[in-house]
Amino acid sequence: VQLQASGGGSVQAGDSLRLSCVASEYTFSRGAVAWFRQAPGKEREFVAAIKWSGHTYYADSVKGRFTISRDKVKKTAYLQMNSLKPEDTAVYYCAADAGVIQSGLRLMSSYDHWGQGTQVTVSS
Repeated sequence: VQLQASGGGSVQAGDSLRLSCVASEYTFSRGAVAWFRQAPGKEREFVAAIKWSGHTYYADSVKGRFTISRDKVKKTAYLQMNSLKPEDTAVYYCAADAGVIQSGLRLMSSYDHWGQGTQVTVSS
């Protein structure tokens, strides 16, 4: 499985961005797809995940502002980011794994496949 993330950019606080993650050979019929992010000098952290069932999960810091979704036909997952804040500045990574279980959705170690990352910069 190869993942290709895109859609990052430099925006002002309050703006929106939509990230895309195209997954080759992943049908979204098992496991989950997730977004993680890593800010300078910080550890990579969970942002959002969507299970094969369509159930979604979010970090508290983005709940109500970010929406994860997927298009099975296009084999693409999205992260719609609204009301962006400077603290959202980070490199965003998509991850996928057909074997992710409920308890592991928020853990980096649950995902074997990672995209290359896309930079999001939010200025105040």
